[in-house]
Amino acid sequence: MLEAHKSDLIGEVPIGAVIVHNGKIVGRGHNLREHSQQACDHAEVMAISDANRTLRSWRLVDCTLYVTLEPCIMCSGAIVNSRIDRVVFGARDPKAGAVASLYGLLNDARLNHQVEVEEGVLADQAAMMLKRFFKAARKRNKQRKQQ
Repeated sequence: MLEAHKSDLIGEVPIGAVIVHNGKIVGRGHNLREHSQQACDHAEVMAISDANRTLRSWRLVDCTLYVTLEPCIMCSGAIVNSRIDRVVFGARDPKAGAVASLYGLLNDARLNHQVEVEEGVLADQAAMMLKRFFKAARKRNKQRKQQ
């Protein structure tokens, strides 16, 4: 949740991710898309890149990715391609979730790698943080329109 708070503090959608290998955090990431204006700067991709640097390998075997929101299609592809063994996510994403909500990419037997998935960990806290963020964003947008 700390990584999600980092995004929230700078006005990004509050999503955070960490990657753990042998009980140690080897990758961290939070959304930076608005600041960087880079479409791929999602929390999961940032954490994967950080873990790749830390472990000096594109293969993240024996790693678990913890993320506050269900990964999207792009992030799910990066998870599969980096060979992460396990993903633990908080809240489902009914509009873009590619793990359980809209698709089941991480468990698709047609792909060359499948990922163990656990969902619902800290789901209420993650969902509440996202709801607060989007409520505040709608309020700001309404105020701008009125001015």
